[in-house]
Parts: sequence; structure tokens; C-alpha cells
Amino acid sequence: MVMTSGGREYGFNTPQRLFVGYTLAVLVDLTVLNLFVEYWSYVIIDSFTISLAAAILLQLLLKLSIGAEKRLADYFKAKPGRAPKIYRALCSYLILVGSKFVMLEAIDLLFGPRVEFIGPLNGIPVFFTVIFAIIAAELLVARIYFALDDRPRNTVTG
Repeated sequence: MVMTSGGREYGFNTPQRLFVGYTLAVLVDLTVLNLFVEYWSYVIIDSFTISLAAAILLQLLLKLSIGAEKRLADYFKAKPGRAPKIYRALCSYLILVGSKFVMLEAIDLLFGPRVEFIGPLNGIPVFFTVIFAIIAAELLVARIYFALDDRPRNTVTG
């Protein structure tokens, strides 16, 4: 991506793209968290600063769990036969669901009563709802970003 301003061109290198991407992801997470705090009584966060710290923590843990799931999936993809596909599916499920419990525990350990997800089953369904909303919002922002690409697309004709 190249931006121009006053005759100067600004290109983004990989560290800059990562910085902008993660900053945007944290801001999306922060927005989703605070919308839930404002509009759903089952999500309680004491302050904006705490919600920012929680958004950073959630982004870090989401990226780690997705990375772990991808590495495990790649491992099983390289194996022949049906059993590795079954193991891959089971392990992916365990990582993607189990990691949400790890996230919930990490939030509880770091923030205690300053961040609460309340409701049935000790707020677990509420927390899962918030996480799935965060993931959906991140995917929506990514789709918009890629839809705004103004480079010509390679099309196959025939």
C-alpha cells in the first residue's frame, strides 16, 4: 500500500502493516467490549482503561489460540489417512473452545471484579457471545478493508 501526501510517497513495510493491523484489531475489540458494556447488563467493566487492557489481552490470546490451532491443523494435514483428519477436527475444536475458557480465566486473574460476565452458567455463554461478536466484527472490518483495494484484480476469462 502506498499513500501520497504533498508529493511524498508513504509505503508500509511489514512491521508497519502488523502495527496498524493489530492496533485496528484492538480498537475493534475495544469498541465491541464497550458496546456490550453500554447495552447489555450482563457485561460489566469498571472503566475505559480496564476495557482497553482487556481488549489488548483478548487480542493477544485470540491470536495465540488461532496460531496454535493453525499449527496443529498443518501438522495433521501432512499426515495421510482418515484418522489424522478426525484428530485435526477434535483438536481444533478443543483449542478453539478451550482457549475461550483460558481467556475467561486470564481476565478473571488479571482484572478480578473489575471485569464481569454475569448470567446463566457463571456468565460463560455471555463471554462466548462477546468473543464471537469480536471475531465477527474483526472479520467484517477485514472484509471492508480488502473490498477497498483499488488494485486491478486478475480475472480468468474463458
